[in-house]
Amino acid sequence: MLREEDHVDLPRSAVRFPLELVTPAGLDPDDPATWPSVNGRLEYVGGKLLFMPPCADTQQYVAADASFVLRAWTEGRDDFLVGTNEAGMRLGGETRGADAAVWRRADVGSVTGRFQRVPPLLAVEVAGQDEGETELRIKASWYLEHGVRVVWLVLPDVREVVVVRPDGESRHGLGGRLPAIDELPGLEPPVDRFFKQIV
Repeated sequence: MLREEDHVDLPRSAVRFPLELVTPAGLDPDDPATWPSVNGRLEYVGGKLLFMPPCADTQQYVAADASFVLRAWTEGRDDFLVGTNEAGMRLGGETRGADAAVWRRADVGSVTGRFQRVPPLLAVEVAGQDEGETELRIKASWYLEHGVRVVWLVLPDVREVVVVRPDGESRHGLGGRLPAIDELPGLEPPVDRFFKQIV
């Protein structure tokens, strides 16, 4: 608990996110119940507890649209599960949260109340005030290194989606569609659907 005299006010421009927090005693990176309660987003990467502030309006609206695209696609496809709201996954000893992700139900098993222990087929990250394309590309590399098949980087400022795969990438703008993913049949949404609430 911070004492009054420990509080420091800094302009947002003076800080680079994510911020490393002091890891509290008793933190088990695999158990969400042991994580600190903060007004923002947390990940555990490279032995460090990292903090990002809450999303601003553009990012949250686009993240909701991306989640809607995925959830609508799963209707009638009970063999897939969509996670959102910082969809937690524990891969390679690190814990990250995607804006949205799709798993094959057979890969994850029953609900446990803990982080997913297998990589999703697809991870989705939405750029925002504190994470632009450059930062999201670093996360995309992490996902691919840990077995994720495809990553969608959704970029509200330019109204584009970058599709990143181990063998390369492609960029798609308004009026286009995202390319098919063999493991996710029929998931080829129009790019416009990701930006419905902000256009």
